[in-house]
Amino acid sequence: MSLVVVPVRYPLSKHSRRTLERAIEVARERDASLTVLHVDLYQNGKKVTRIDLKTAVENVFGRLENVRYVVRTGFLVEESILDEVAAEDADAVVIGSQQASRLRRIFQRFTDNPNIDRYLRTHLDCEVITVESATA
Repeated sequence: MSLVVVPVRYPLSKHSRRTLERAIEVARERDASLTVLHVDLYQNGKKVTRIDLKTAVENVFGRLENVRYVVRTGFLVEESILDEVAAEDADAVVIGSQQASRLRRIFQRFTDNPNIDRYLRTHLDCEVITVESATA
């Protein structure tokens, strides 16, 4: 069975909800499992649990089949995403354009290539799907 990974913020922002909605669609279209990933940054001092993440997602989308909830702790969001996608040998990762732009600002500090979407496509052996934000 194929696997789709979707990194989200907690609590779920409107952009994370839109990205998650698209990831659920992709997983259903491909008859794939879905991993919902939240990266808990060490420097933020917050402790989000898998139950917190699952409850937040199910409050918006209801109970979902073939879904795994993962909370990773790390210093860099993009590195934690890469680790999870590589460890799980994911077939696709779905990221939001808003998340990509926020990551890009952080990423600029560490590299001369601030395009997180391109970075993920270059460093992962899977499809990267970027979800555009809905305009208000």
